[in-house]
Amino acid sequence: MSKLTKKQKEARAKVDRDKLYSLQEASQLVKDITNVKFDASVDIAVRLGVDPRKANQMVRGVVTLPHGTGKDVKVLALVTPDKAQEAEAAGADFVGLDEYLEKIKGGWTDVDVIITMPSVMGKLGPLGRILGPRGLMPNPKTGTVTMDVAKAVAEVKAGKIDFKVDKTGIVHAAIGKVSFPADKIAGNAKELIDTLVKLKPAAAKGVYMKSIYLSSTMSPSVQLDPKAV
Repeated sequence: MSKLTKKQKEARAKVDRDKLYSLQEASQLVKDITNVKFDASVDIAVRLGVDPRKANQMVRGVVTLPHGTGKDVKVLALVTPDKAQEAEAAGADFVGLDEYLEKIKGGWTDVDVIITMPSVMGKLGPLGRILGPRGLMPNPKTGTVTMDVAKAVAEVKAGKIDFKVDKTGIVHAAIGKVSFPADKIAGNAKELIDTLVKLKPAAAKGVYMKSIYLSSTMSPSVQLDPKAV
């Protein structure tokens, strides 16, 4: 087991493991205990009282973070020529169709989000084994398969993210950067939490929000009070 550095020990000493923090307190504390030299991501982990193995308890959705993610999201718009100009105007980093399908077949996946049209999905089917494991396959449920390509691109660029509960019942998401003011981190976290509350499955019984943690890249995690949030 590796030893903790002096900075790691100092960071851990600032976190009271027996305390449930308010959202604002946790947002500020995560900033205070982050000592890396780059602009670390701030992550949230929400443990839900659901059984993801049951279809009627699956929690999946999208949310537009009011203050963005702080990340420059690279978007590929796989569209027909008549939609190319509006995709470019909306800020898509790569726009095209057949030439990018060939690049993906060759193993190219240097993008964060792929947005396409319903008529193009048939061509993407054979690429599922490449795009699926990387979370890049467009899906109508997340708004990445649409005729309104410009709107979809603009939303992703502005901070729209999709999330899905994992097999252990936890939703993980990056909600900003340590350089954000604490109130903006808190605002983004609250937007995601509010969305999760709205998506509570009718079949989920008992406590829905079991635990919520905030952390940054390489920082200790800070536990929030789910009831207060």
